[in-house]
Amino acid sequence: MTTSPWRGVVFATLAAFLFALNGSVSKTVLASGLSSLRLVELRSLGAALCFLAAVLVLRPRSLRAAPREIGFLVAAGVVGIGLVQFLYFVAIGRLPVGIALLLEYLAPVLVVVWVRFVRQEPVRRRIWSALALSVVGLVVVAEAWQGLQLDGLGVLAGLGAAAALATYYLSSERGMSSRDPLSLAAWTFGAAAVFWTVLQPWWTFPWADLTRLVPLPGPLPDAQVAAWLLVIWVVVLGTVVPYGLILLALRHLGSARTGLLGMAEPVLAAGVAFVVLGEALSPVQLLGGAVVLTGIVLAETARTVPETGAVPEGVAP
Repeated sequence: MTTSPWRGVVFATLAAFLFALNGSVSKTVLASGLSSLRLVELRSLGAALCFLAAVLVLRPRSLRAAPREIGFLVAAGVVGIGLVQFLYFVAIGRLPVGIALLLEYLAPVLVVVWVRFVRQEPVRRRIWSALALSVVGLVVVAEAWQGLQLDGLGVLAGLGAAAALATYYLSSERGMSSRDPLSLAAWTFGAAAVFWTVLQPWWTFPWADLTRLVPLPGPLPDAQVAAWLLVIWVVVLGTVVPYGLILLALRHLGSARTGLLGMAEPVLAAGVAFVVLGEALSPVQLLGGAVVLTGIVLAETARTVPETGAVPEGVAP
């Protein structure tokens, strides 16, 4: 296939914008009364069904999995998809969306630390600068000199999401060695959907919560929509479509450049949250966020690995 860098940039940027917008949409859904656990259950099942349908139409044979693969795919789905989404929803429920995403996007830093000290693989020396900038930036974002200015549970959830996302990145590298991204998404989202269904059977679902009218914040304060419409947005435009755009971007740009473009997501998310939710960060927090992003970009480019079609670091599932 003929590659086109500018198309890759368009695809990756649009995906980052949709992921960023999804933060504010998800926070609006959570504010309507639907719990984080139920939202992640809906998102996992909806995305799993969409990815499964796509695989069945495009390449049904790719769904086959050897018995030795199943345990890995289930673990990758539960931790790398299910827990990432749940912890992220908890974080955005207690923190500004931009800060929650900054915490989650520390995942690439954790990946490089794991690769360096656990796998004993060589990395570029910039990793030390990445670590230092990330820590300093987080201290500034939290305004630690004034005492912790952020919700403690929200911070822990954001850091937990980063750890789970790092697990997703590492497991994706392994999974992509034996299967394509689309079938991997179908398997992992499917595993997450089954996991949450076992924990929260569908016959206990509070369906009435989906029929509530939810006031739309921001420029349309008098408008209301049913909660289920926002949930559909979270599943389709907040998950399936941007993920598909990332797959297209990978074909044109490769994983490294696509991942770096994905770093726009926290910035875009903070901007969307400011317009839609009125979440304004102080100048000091914005400076700290810029420092964190610099550290993340350095971490993204610290590994010496060949280009692959794997899901890139810097792209939230």
